[in-house]
Amino acid sequence: MQSTNVVWHHATVSRTDRETQNAHKSVILWFTGLSGAGKSTLAHAVEARLYENKCHTFVIDGDNVRHGLCGDLGFSAADRTENIRRVGEVAKLFIEAGVITLTAFISPFRADRDRVRQMVGEGEFFEIYCKADLAVCEGRDVKGMYQKARSGQITEFTGISSPYEAPEAAELVVETGTKPLEACVDEVIDALVRQGIILAK
Repeated sequence: MQSTNVVWHHATVSRTDRETQNAHKSVILWFTGLSGAGKSTLAHAVEARLYENKCHTFVIDGDNVRHGLCGDLGFSAADRTENIRRVGEVAKLFIEAGVITLTAFISPFRADRDRVRQMVGEGEFFEIYCKADLAVCEGRDVKGMYQKARSGQITEFTGISSPYEAPEAAELVVETGTKPLEACVDEVIDALVRQGIILAK
């Protein structure tokens, strides 16, 4: 539902002003992949590297969001779609603030990820597919979620009883199932330099 009787308020300090002060562009880095693929681990490691380079960053993590902003949502297809919509709107505000915004969400449906891409301008949504085989993800399952899903204790679990639609044209595919974390971080940083989002160090 669209809110009525509201008018967008334009900031006195612009996004361009903030990007100039920060010495980097703002962008959404959207990490997607199966549970256990390493999305959060990679997003936080990339943020740490960016922070070392004096970049302004923030990670929006899937579990953390469901403690507050999306605490009213379950895991049905409709709720997953609404979860990603809300995150997309928050991420959009963050890039207006001049921040490199990293999101770590399974975000299993292409249409939902594409909807977020369409919320922002060309080149402002950088999709990073954390690619790992299901067997690898299950082997990393410290929370026991896959086991619960296979036993029927958890329904609508991505990769088991609910589909994961892998990106067809992600800006970057990182083999998180086989490569060391530092090598994966290097790939992301190198891609950001090539795209002119950050400066080479």
